[in-house]
Amino acid sequence: MTLMKRISLIFRAKADKALDRAEDPRETLDYSYKRQLELLTKVRRGVADVATSRKRVELQGAQLKQQSDKLTEQAQKALSMGREDLAREALTRKSALTSQMSDLQAQQAQLQGEEEKLTLASQRLQAKVESFRTQKETIKAQYTAAEAQTRINEAFSGISEEMGDVGMAVQRAEDKTAQMQARAGAIDELIASGALDDASSINRGDDISRELEAMSSQSDVESELAALKAGSAPQALEQSDSTPPAQVEATPVSEPRKEEGQS
Repeated sequence: MTLMKRISLIFRAKADKALDRAEDPRETLDYSYKRQLELLTKVRRGVADVATSRKRVELQGAQLKQQSDKLTEQAQKALSMGREDLAREALTRKSALTSQMSDLQAQQAQLQGEEEKLTLASQRLQAKVESFRTQKETIKAQYTAAEAQTRINEAFSGISEEMGDVGMAVQRAEDKTAQMQARAGAIDELIASGALDDASSINRGDDISRELEAMSSQSDVESELAALKAGSAPQALEQSDSTPPAQVEATPVSEPRKEEGQS
């Protein structure tokens, strides 16, 4: 295989593939249907032309028939008037017209046959076009349904271009979210371990100072609590000493009312 043949073969293969991608079967079917309609119109126009020619031959035959009848009458009239020569001339012309009429009848029969053939072909072609139209619409509906089903399946499976972009965007969002969560957890661990300072307590010194401060605060709380306990104990003792015993023992038992006279 020569170099030019290989180049030509590669070019034809790529062109065929590009055309196959660009071809829409529905548009191709519509174009074929349009061409068939144009052909049917041409056939009908041919039938009309043949019928017109046949009708013209019929009219010519009728005119020759009228002329032939007129010559017959003239021949009869000439014989009645004793003019045999005129009668002979009229019959001679009639004979020529009869020959022309025979030719026209033959042409008329031929045109009639052509007209019938074209009419039958037109009817068959019309039936074929109607059948093709029904088949065309059926194929187009099936192709549209198959195309929609394919797009739906591609969308569900994620292999379509649009859904592929969506899937990649979701994957990127999940990756960024996981990265941010990992970073937040790492920062929490560093703050808890003291490796990083808490920005909210930036004016409170370093971690050692904060811990000492917390211990001092706790010590102050304990000291104050102890002082409160120590202060509350003597007051309780004083209150218990100031209470009279009589009052403690008083209330109890009321003496029975003495009757008058016994006192």
